[in-house]
Amino acid sequence: MTTIDEIRNNFELLDEWDDRYRYVIELGRTLEPMPEAEHSAENKVNGCVSQVWLQKLVDRSKGVPILRYRGDSDAHIVRGLVAIVLSLYSGRTPQEILATDAIAVFDEFGFRDHLTPQRSNGLRSMVERIKRDAKAALAEAT
Repeated sequence: MTTIDEIRNNFELLDEWDDRYRYVIELGRTLEPMPEAEHSAENKVNGCVSQVWLQKLVDRSKGVPILRYRGDSDAHIVRGLVAIVLSLYSGRTPQEILATDAIAVFDEFGFRDHLTPQRSNGLRSMVERIKRDAKAALAEAT
């Protein structure tokens, strides 16, 4: 998976938003395939105009829970946004997830000015879902 720092560096190299959109779509193509069975109501993210699914996998093998995700969408640009969200959150502890301000990163990338309000709401819905998962994992650990 592409790291958020690699994404940030690549965004800085792209001056035109058409090129940035193409890059976001390309990021979506790099997502690990999500099994069709995981395109379930339980994994569906509410609040997104496009269909979005996030499959949570919790690894407790090191004592501290690590949340890993697979994601998918029926829209190319949204799959790319899922890839960016996962680069921020997947493979992190609940504490790291809760301490990460994804909206600030999205603003840094210029998404507030270049995504439709519906797509921006969908991004927030994905972030809120992952943060709820992190809070639940913390509650289970204590």
